[in-house]
Amino acid sequence: MSKSEIKNLSFEQSLSELENIVRKLESGSAELESSIDLYSRGIALKDHCEKILANAKLKVEKIISKDGEAVGTEAFNPNPEANN
Repeated sequence: MSKSEIKNLSFEQSLSELENIVRKLESGSAELESSIDLYSRGIALKDHCEKILANAKLKVEKIISKDGEAVGTEAFNPNPEANN
């Protein structure tokens, strides 16, 4: 699976694959070139997970509260100037 395909993975899929990569690298069973490839993919998966988490955080922060109770949500717009 290429780096461009990583963006189509869910957070859970990405995290699971990243955990598998870490296990393989920690075991020392992979050859050097394979380890480098695994490490590169792991970095791409980590970045993807961080992006998903950042977006989730922004969505949560957009929850509109009234007297401490959630009354709805607003879609996060990463570029609000574009709507003007």
